[in-house]
Amino acid sequence: MTKSKDEMLSELRAMLRDVFAAQAAGQVHARVARAHGYVDGVMRVLLDTGMATKQELLELVASERQAISGPALRTLAQIDDSETVAA
Repeated sequence: MTKSKDEMLSELRAMLRDVFAAQAAGQVHARVARAHGYVDGVMRVLLDTGMATKQELLELVASERQAISGPALRTLAQIDDSETVAA
């Protein structure tokens, strides 16, 4: 059975919520890293199949991160070229 784009994005949202909540709660690194791997895989499938664009995924991740951690302190556009951005 093939899943629709809406179903895939809904599952990705749930996975992202779990990852961000686990990080915020200070969960064990191995659990968070494994969950990140699953999220990365789903995002790769969405991109490779053309079901979602990079921009759609960036917006989805930002939205879920904001729901758990609150708004960003500043946007990437505000970061000066001389600053180093840590991942």
